[in-house]
Amino acid sequence: MEISAAGRLKVRITAADVGKRVSVRRLNAAGGAAEKFTDTVGVLTSWDNGVLVITRKSGESVHIPEASLVAGKIVPSAPGRRRGPAASYEELARVASRAWRPVESEWLGEWELRASGGFTRRANSALPLGDPGRPLDDALTAVRRWYGDRGLPAYVQTATGADGTHELLCAELERRGWMREVTAELWTGGLAPVADRAEGTGAVLSREADEAWLARYQRKGVSDVALRVLSSGPSVWFATVPGDGAPAAIGRCVVDGRWASFAAVEVDPAMRRRGLATTVLAALARRALDEGASAAWLQVEADNAAARALYGGMGFAAHHAYHHYREPTNAGTDR
Repeated sequence: MEISAAGRLKVRITAADVGKRVSVRRLNAAGGAAEKFTDTVGVLTSWDNGVLVITRKSGESVHIPEASLVAGKIVPSAPGRRRGPAASYEELARVASRAWRPVESEWLGEWELRASGGFTRRANSALPLGDPGRPLDDALTAVRRWYGDRGLPAYVQTATGADGTHELLCAELERRGWMREVTAELWTGGLAPVADRAEGTGAVLSREADEAWLARYQRKGVSDVALRVLSSGPSVWFATVPGDGAPAAIGRCVVDGRWASFAAVEVDPAMRRRGLATTVLAALARRALDEGASAAWLQVEADNAAARALYGGMGFAAHHAYHHYREPTNAGTDR
């Protein structure tokens, strides 16, 4: 920690350092020999109303009262890895979920039920991360009832190419009449090679999705619910390449420990094939490296040939496929 010439600890961070990797020490209890200190290292995600939020590498958010600080400093980022680290399906599923948080969620055993007024299936589907704590048929009945109470169709998000457990769940869902509606892939890659492609300062980064950014976003008429989902995550950044009127290109990144996610990369159709998507990704990657991330992940649909070629050229490769299964339409009585 920072120590002054007089031997006293100092707090050398401010609210202006939000988004940077920091190390802080706080006092847990006051009073003589009972005093205890706790050190926390991670990304300073916010500093509002006298409370700091620091996101650790694990993705855990730690809330620290400003009054309890006794020392703090910015921690230099480690050199970016040239290749992304190996990762399990469970780790990536949890990281992906934290990068696109629902407005409402509830746990059914180790299944997370997520709802956001219908804005994207990812934020409106059950995510199995283990045992639901009851037989599968009972769990699916509970899932359908939960979404039915919210006026939403029930979806279950699961995967193939991850492990046998999830492939078995896909088979069991299909056997019960659940319909696979969407299939996409989650790709991973090293972060530093993406940042290396940055040229100049063509992309402007912000903590908020402003009106200009939303003007280019593919989902028109973004609601308050959608904005809450877009702004969710441990450390969120929005990139904009200015254009004539609406931005020429946009993108979104969430930094979560060693991982950075890329999403909502959109380019003006009249300005495609000019490297603007690369400009957006590189600017976001540089920011993520500054916050201590070393690897990246993104999601791409199987039929998006242009995106697959772009990401493959940057060193990304498929890790697993994920699917959204919709409830049967002929069995509404178990809601």
